[in-house]
Amino acid sequence: MAKPNDLSRGSFIRYNGELLTITEIEHRTPGNLRAFYQAKMKNVKSGKSAEARFRADEDIDMVRVEVKELQYLYKDGDSLVCMDTETFDQIYIPTILFGDAIDFVKEEMNMLISFDGETPIQGELPSHVEMEVTYTEPGIKGDTATKTLKPATVDNGPTITVPLFVEIGDRIKIDTRTRAYVERVK
Repeated sequence: MAKPNDLSRGSFIRYNGELLTITEIEHRTPGNLRAFYQAKMKNVKSGKSAEARFRADEDIDMVRVEVKELQYLYKDGDSLVCMDTETFDQIYIPTILFGDAIDFVKEEMNMLISFDGETPIQGELPSHVEMEVTYTEPGIKGDTATKTLKPATVDNGPTITVPLFVEIGDRIKIDTRTRAYVERVK
């Protein structure tokens, strides 16, 4: 058992029989009342958010999670087939673990997968990926005074907004967490 001061962002706990990950935790000491910890959490299976207050001396069931780096091979239905780079075992990872970032998965990409025993519970892609622009409208010459953006389709199919100077065939860096354009890659 752990105490609330052992918790940090990204920790996994078992609370009310559910596996949750901590998204925010804050220590509060209001006026003349006792100190407590306010935690915002996310259910690993359903994705629902929850909040809870923990007393400073309360016991919390922390879950030890193993994180492995796996290499993406191919998609099979609603799962990604990934290979453990150490044992060369193939593991099926549900696509729902990645959320909207699943659009940026490319073959042979390395990703971090968290396991509770043998069950995958969370997937994390690299924070940035490089992709090629397959379609975008041409920019208007001389329209550089404003920070105007235009839609562009990248090689895996998702559409993001990019600056006017980006053309078809350019390689760009994209933030997988926010789906935002970062820079043009030379």
